[in-house]
Amino acid sequence: MNPHAAPPASPTAMLGSLWRHRALIAQMTRREVVGRYKGSSMGLLWSFLNPVFMLVVYSFVFSVVFKARWSGGDESHTQFAVVLFAGMIVHALFAEVLNRAPALILGNANYVKKVVFPLEILVVVSLGASVFHALVSLLVLLAAFVMLNGLIHWTAVFVPLVLMPLMILSLGFGWILSSLGVFVRDIEQVIGVFTTILLFVSPVFFPLSAVPEPLRVWLHLNPLTFFIEQTRAVLIWGHLPDWQGLALYFIGASVFAWLGFFWFQKTRKGFADVL
Repeated sequence: MNPHAAPPASPTAMLGSLWRHRALIAQMTRREVVGRYKGSSMGLLWSFLNPVFMLVVYSFVFSVVFKARWSGGDESHTQFAVVLFAGMIVHALFAEVLNRAPALILGNANYVKKVVFPLEILVVVSLGASVFHALVSLLVLLAAFVMLNGLIHWTAVFVPLVLMPLMILSLGFGWILSSLGVFVRDIEQVIGVFTTILLFVSPVFFPLSAVPEPLRVWLHLNPLTFFIEQTRAVLIWGHLPDWQGLALYFIGASVFAWLGFFWFQKTRKGFADVL
């Protein structure tokens, strides 16, 4: 590899890098997941216990304290916590990638000086760890749904398809933010505030129908709105996904991911100078 050559930034180079380094990505993702609980007595068991504890807390707060119902219908109070938890999983998947991205290169400065190391996969590894925790949370949610309703809707098989465009979109944001985080250190603090605000301007704690009609169009500009609504549709309500919407989001997310990769590749030569 010529260290002075411009890193390839085409869509083909992006896909080729992900495929070529798939074994390294899998290995580093496993290390990332296991390393998060390194030193704890229960290890990976915490990845299962954390969402269980959160679901229990949500169930208590919204069924006992607030006595909330999602749509004012005849569903049980506990059902509100299940619907809310589905939205929380989608937000957590996206927010975890964004929150960690600005410090990815800074936290792996030793890789920057290794000419042959593919820095672009650090974002993919971060996404892989986020997807793992989201899958564990989904298993907890499905178990709770079975206990409450005695069944799982067959449409739940579409959850990976629904979340795929969101994961691709997260890659684009991850590449952009990880690059910006090297040059603008304050970006990490800004993103933390942004993802917190995103939690409350997304239909996580409230149904979309509760938003006044004139404001609903602004809520649809939030990319999480579509994915939260679609995840609930296939998991909770047993509806088929919005195929047209998924196709449009997949195309848009793919283009944005390539733009993020393009930005990352064009700025990576300056990482060593700053670090």
